[in-house]
Amino acid sequence: MPCQALRRIGPKLVRRRMLEEDVNEMAPARRRTTLDLVALGVGCTVGVGVFVLAGEVARDVTGPSIVVCLLGASLSSGLAGLCYAEFGVQVPYAGSSYLYTYVTMGEIWAFITGWNLIVFFVAHTATVARAWTLAFDNLLGNQISQTLHESISPNVPQHLGEILGFIVVGLMLLLMELLTLRNRWIFPVSKVVTLVKLLALSFVIISGFIKGDLHNWKLTEEDYVKAGLNDTSSLGPLGSGGFVPFGFRGILRGVATCFYAFIGFSIIITRVEEAQNPERSIPMGIVVSLLICFLLYFGVAAALTLMVPYYQLRPGSTLPEIFLHIGWTTAYYAIAFVFLCSLSVSIFGFMFPIRNLIYMMAQDGLLFPVLARIQTSTYMPNVSTVILGIIVGIMAFFLGLTDLLDLMSVGALLAYSLMALCVLILRYQPERRNGVKKAQEQEENGQAAEKLTLQELFFPGSPTPTPLSGWVVIVCSSLLVLLLALLCLVLAHWPGLLSGDAGAITVVVLLLVLITGITGVIWRQPQSSTPLHFKVPALPLLPLLSISVNVYLMMQMSAGTWARFGVWMLTGFTIYFGYGIQHSLVP
Repeated sequence: MPCQALRRIGPKLVRRRMLEEDVNEMAPARRRTTLDLVALGVGCTVGVGVFVLAGEVARDVTGPSIVVCLLGASLSSGLAGLCYAEFGVQVPYAGSSYLYTYVTMGEIWAFITGWNLIVFFVAHTATVARAWTLAFDNLLGNQISQTLHESISPNVPQHLGEILGFIVVGLMLLLMELLTLRNRWIFPVSKVVTLVKLLALSFVIISGFIKGDLHNWKLTEEDYVKAGLNDTSSLGPLGSGGFVPFGFRGILRGVATCFYAFIGFSIIITRVEEAQNPERSIPMGIVVSLLICFLLYFGVAAALTLMVPYYQLRPGSTLPEIFLHIGWTTAYYAIAFVFLCSLSVSIFGFMFPIRNLIYMMAQDGLLFPVLARIQTSTYMPNVSTVILGIIVGIMAFFLGLTDLLDLMSVGALLAYSLMALCVLILRYQPERRNGVKKAQEQEENGQAAEKLTLQELFFPGSPTPTPLSGWVVIVCSSLLVLLLALLCLVLAHWPGLLSGDAGAITVVVLLLVLITGITGVIWRQPQSSTPLHFKVPALPLLPLLSISVNVYLMMQMSAGTWARFGVWMLTGFTIYFGYGIQHSLVP
């Protein structure tokens, strides 16, 4: 039976959610254990991030301090994971943060969340396509890239040589999509590949401690000069040496980019209807998978920067190439083969959620109805794969790897912020019971609004949530989001703050006072007493901390990333206001 909160999205949507498991052939019976979900989360999270991202970020953004960035990114993802876990228990329906935002905040915010998740899944597939091409090329000793670059005319841009690789990946995507019609072997294969990947990464970590050199974490300008990379006093793009060559701003920028490495845990939520005991397995799966992923990322990043000086990592280099620096050729090919298989499974793991998300949004009337046939038609899944493959190819061709990672991070950070806001709002709302007439509820709201006083804000008269207290939390939460966004903007981009500018410090102190006061108002409101197997602790502090961290990380993104994200959102709003708002199931 759906939870009380699910009824807020309207009777049509409730009936569809209740019947979806029966009519959707893609939804198997509840037979997934916690181990299955952990394997799926780790398998979809540990992929491109450890294969390519670690080297890219260490070379250009952070240097050896990437290990600190991974810690910050994992903590931020952990806060979001707690919010996901509570909603997975409270709303036991597949649908990720799109459904959860619909439950709490309404249609427009749900569309924004869903549209962000679409760009995340598409950009993720494009990123994996690039990484898969690199892995396949590594396995062949980089012969494909060398042959293509030598055979293409010098007048043609060099990156056109990657077209063949993307064609191969597109054919692989189509083949794997055909195989999804028989997807009973997804979890067994995922567990086997995840186990092999864990063994391979353990070998990388042990190799780093054996062959690593701590001096690579204490590099100086003399080391660059000896390497023939710099003969002047200014290191320029190489950084300033040491453990933090790019400074504190480089660490912040690295945390924002490394955040992508941990967002694969959300794949667990898309399988909530398959879990044997979702109230227990969903929170456990999220927490355990995030912990395992952090330990793996931390160990691999440490091994990478200890074995190879960060400035010697070439653009587009992959994790197996570190073994070429120490002369372990056999290990190079073995690790490259493992990651080729891992990336293939990663692509496969994300095909179901993107199709399911588009299907739900089309069923809700927010997207074109032809897309709702993705799950019910025999040929539409293949057609949808071709359409998505074209979009993936365009993004992978015109955007660099770092650009794709930043685009995914912005979409995920915004979606996670909305999730944290949903948890904050929903916990303070009164329960919705059958038989409560709408007129009676409106009358109660009107009577409660007349009694709103300053004393009621800090000393509510009811021990349980009321329409008045729920309305107070909604207003205060909205104000807090605006104030937190303004505070993060000031902290990230006010140049005089670090130099002790009185104006900047005054603004920060004033914002902190307002934020503290409004947080106190929310804290004094009564919370819902509905028993749940898992609840986010320390409300309202943890959801607000999650929102603050996510917004601050978004402020670290480049102007180009925001421009691309703005184009995507403008396209989405055009679809919503031109079509979705007129065909929505919610009047």
